[in-house]
Amino acid sequence: MERDYSKEYQAMVEAYKKAGGDEEGLLNREYTSLVINNDREESKMVRTANHLKSYLLWYSLLAIGTGMILGTLFPSFVKENASIMKTLTTVFVFLMVYPMMINLNLETLVKIAKDPKAVLLSIIYNFIVTPLLSYIIATLILHNPDLTVGFWLVMLIPGSSMSIGYTGLAEGNIEVATISMGMNFILIPFLLPLLLHFATRGSDINIPINSLLKTILIVLIVPMFLGDLTRRLIVRKAGEKGFNKKKSLFSIVTMISMFFVVGTIFFMKAKLLEKNWQILIPLALVTVIYLSAMLPLITWTNKLFGLNYGEHMGIVFLSTGKNNGTAIAIAMLGFNAMVAIPAAVLPIFQIVFLILYLQFVPVIKRLFGVEGTLESAEGEGTRNMEEE
Repeated sequence: MERDYSKEYQAMVEAYKKAGGDEEGLLNREYTSLVINNDREESKMVRTANHLKSYLLWYSLLAIGTGMILGTLFPSFVKENASIMKTLTTVFVFLMVYPMMINLNLETLVKIAKDPKAVLLSIIYNFIVTPLLSYIIATLILHNPDLTVGFWLVMLIPGSSMSIGYTGLAEGNIEVATISMGMNFILIPFLLPLLLHFATRGSDINIPINSLLKTILIVLIVPMFLGDLTRRLIVRKAGEKGFNKKKSLFSIVTMISMFFVVGTIFFMKAKLLEKNWQILIPLALVTVIYLSAMLPLITWTNKLFGLNYGEHMGIVFLSTGKNNGTAIAIAMLGFNAMVAIPAAVLPIFQIVFLILYLQFVPVIKRLFGVEGTLESAEGEGTRNMEEE
């Protein structure tokens, strides 16, 4: 039997009237229906975004499989429609990166003074430790120039789209994660060309620096500027609450576009991969070695430098998870589809490893001296930031 909430609703109307509001609006059935429908639409978008994030691995595998099957069945289509494929790729790349940049709040960077230690450690992990480790691993295991460049490219672009989500699941410090994400992303356009240049110096691998700089401008700097401008316009017009209602929509567009780009990569290289499928084995190996080394290293180093549990969880996922979407975009527009293969394959292992790391949360809590629930760990991180 359905409960009658009419008395509760009438009490709400009376309270609203006493507070100085116009009760006619609340009593208007058209208005209340609009509010309910808007809430339902918002809830539907949130559920869709959460669904895509939860099943990111499986949708990525579906995109890879679909691309491979279609590319194998219609190999001549790619050659005959090369210009169309390039245009489609550019459109999907823009749809993937631009909404991501709208959700990136650059205003959080002013809060870096609250907790510089955690943010600086994340920068060291991403732009000193990772380049050195990935250079050693790739030199020893990868022998294909395109795959080597692709692996370095994805390793040098931190900030998985799910890194803050993983921090939330682990009840880590979201503010630290957000500030670190913004700071690291700001550094990518400046450090990426420099690090790639040093990595390939003295080798036979050719990095088209001019093309790379142009691509970084198109894929990172312009969308970052437009995204920040769009965010400010939405907040000015609809307020912070109105913007937050749209965040799920931006995430949905980014993820769906990424699936299309991933599918396109494997569609374009299906015949090559069919003949040379064994090239995927070293890619899997270098990724597994990297994550197996970095996760324990970051955990013990953060403990050594005195970070608390909340701060640690705020940067560990950012410092190991890579922004595959951005790496794919740069590879497709600045290089070729073969260079994009590592960025398309890495998420399969990245998601598995980071979810597996979440299973060790009780052990990590004990390592950082946190007792009780995960919520207390987050509270500890917040209190420490306030004390500073």
